[in-house]
Amino acid sequence: MKTALITGGGRGIGWGISLHLAKEKYNIIFCGRKTHEEVAEQIDLLEQQGVGVLYCQCDISDKESRSAMIDEADKRFGKIDVLINNAGVAPEERKDLLEASEESFDKLMSINLKGPYFLSQAVANYMLSKKTEGIIINITSISSSIASINRGEYCVSKAGLSMMTKLFAARLAEHNINVYEIQPGIIETDMTKGVKSKYDDLIEKGLTLNKRWGQPEDISKAVSALCRGDFPYSTGNVFMVDGGLTVGRL
Repeated sequence: MKTALITGGGRGIGWGISLHLAKEKYNIIFCGRKTHEEVAEQIDLLEQQGVGVLYCQCDISDKESRSAMIDEADKRFGKIDVLINNAGVAPEERKDLLEASEESFDKLMSINLKGPYFLSQAVANYMLSKKTEGIIINITSISSSIASINRGEYCVSKAGLSMMTKLFAARLAEHNINVYEIQPGIIETDMTKGVKSKYDDLIEKGLTLNKRWGQPEDISKAVSALCRGDFPYSTGNVFMVDGGLTVGRL
């Protein structure tokens, strides 16, 4: 049975991925900032799928916290076959590019980019030590390439994660570790509930070709296909799950 590590795996897109992979019989390691008691329901739902489950309270921006999580994973399962860098945060307050604070920039870069970068480094080295032909998947955003001037720090952090995908793919290919990027579009989660009415209107007016919000399950299905090895000749590539939003149109 393979083992998958999903950062931010207890809510939103991450929770959708955790549950989907558990149903496909992956052991699940998921992490977040909540206590074990606060995610007890999620742990129970995952265990009901008949797989091993490990929850790690982890700040992925912190080196010691990342190391402790890998140590826990090794003690429990002895391997990590899949790493899914999903955890990320949006600005606490959307501000114009000319007014955004350094504090917000530093926070987003630390969680959205530095954390996944060095967690990927650590997990890749762990995979190499175990001779694992693993998979790393980075969940980025259409904001990697589409500018939003009221949350520039978020866009920059996701653009960095896109380049990180290419870098790790180039470095790890010789070790049979494939690295992929999934770019979600407008996905209905707690992170987007504050702008729901805005995007309801835009979707109705044709923002996306598929006239609906994306769901965590849409991302989970793409993750599942990559984890199964359905795209073995596509390392470093980007998979768009955006309802056709980025299709150029006249």
